[in-house]
Amino acid sequence: MEWKIFLTVVGTVFIAELGDKTQLATMLFAADKEVSKLTVFFAASLALVLASAIGVLAGSMLAEFINEKYLRYIAGVSFILIGGFTLATN
Repeated sequence: MEWKIFLTVVGTVFIAELGDKTQLATMLFAADKEVSKLTVFFAASLALVLASAIGVLAGSMLAEFINEKYLRYIAGVSFILIGGFTLATN
């Protein structure tokens, strides 16, 4: 296992997920006193795993057709656009 990549991905995804809509939705589900916290945890974990799997598959497929350098530029510009859109709509 490539620990540098592993820790970079863990840190990046962890920071990206803090305070986002997914975490807020999970907190709302867990706030219900009649709902099992373990069920909420496993359901939210499964959802993140599935979303991540789609990201890995899409990234690996795109990498076969688009140069990695250009993918990094596209990702960077996309993050900037999403951030700008978020600021503009809130």
